Amino acid sequence: MFSNQELSDIKNLLQPDKEIVIVTHYNPDGDAIGSSLGLKHALKSAGIEATIVVPNDFPRFLKWMPDSKQIMISEFKRKKVAEILHNADVIFCLDFNTLSRIGFIGEWIARSSAAKILIDHHQMPDEFDYVYSDTTIPATCQMVYHFLEAMGWESNISEDSARCLYTGIMTDTGGFRFRSTSATTHRIIANLIERGADPAQITSDTWDTNTISRLHLLSLVLSRIELIKEGTVAVLWLKREEMERFGFEKGATEGFVNYGLSVLGVKMSAFFMEDIQEDFIKISFRSKDELDVNQFSRSYFSGGGHINAAGGRSELSMEDTIQRFKEIIEKENF
Repeated sequence: MFSNQELSDIKNLLQPDKEIVIVTHYNPDGDAIGSSLGLKHALKSAGIEATIVVPNDFPRFLKWMPDSKQIMISEFKRKKVAEILHNADVIFCLDFNTLSRIGFIGEWIARSSAAKILIDHHQMPDEFDYVYSDTTIPATCQMVYHFLEAMGWESNISEDSARCLYTGIMTDTGGFRFRSTSATTHRIIANLIERGADPAQITSDTWDTNTISRLHLLSLVLSRIELIKEGTVAVLWLKREEMERFGFEKGATEGFVNYGLSVLGVKMSAFFMEDIQEDFIKISFRSKDELDVNQFSRSYFSGGGHINAAGGRSELSMEDTIQRFKEIIEKENF
């Protein structure tokens, strides 16, 4: 957590007459959008307005959250976003550890004279003016809750704020299944429910939103799942042409990698997907127990993340990428 002096400094920075901006990472997920909107609504309850900026669009299943339509999407409004960041007095950087993770707006933020406040749970954060980094916490939304509590603003967590923070914790813990989910996490969830977050409604709004396109893609991926290394590693993959054939929408493959991990005996799941626009392979890794896919991805696939959830990329073809992965896996000792 921030020191008492830092909290005092931040409280002095967050005044109603200041331009406050909240930024999150490229390809925003539930934790990114949930933490951004959760913080925005809490600040609003404290009489402080904030603008949320994201590098690119986010999945439709997250757009039910209150005020999601007010989020500024940089790829559609570059000139306006550049102006907002230039005029900012304070920029909150949520759910990313380096400006390189937010695409072209990272350069604009680097040049900004605004005070930059990082709240994030990924490893090896860059330097910011104020840094709250904790890799043991399962979601940035939980960290935002701790921040608001430390600021003495817990009472400003409105129903809208609670719903957003609950969503981010729920999605980033895999429905409270990942081992980083702690007793503290559940106590916070209880508090958010008491403040108006409805678990049944949030779960339905977020996860019961499958399209026929998504189900067709999932059916295809599951039909060819492959187990290697004596059944301990699952391999799933999807090509661009297949996504186009079934009408791919942003976020349609969210969670596909988890199906590999659900197979009995599997300790690690890897999902390979051709990027829909650029010429590279996006990779998602998930693991159980102490199997560190963060270090694995950093070592072999130019990525990183958390011990049990990480991402990477490959410039090789799909076939060559999967073959390289298999060769590496056979040499790994786990």
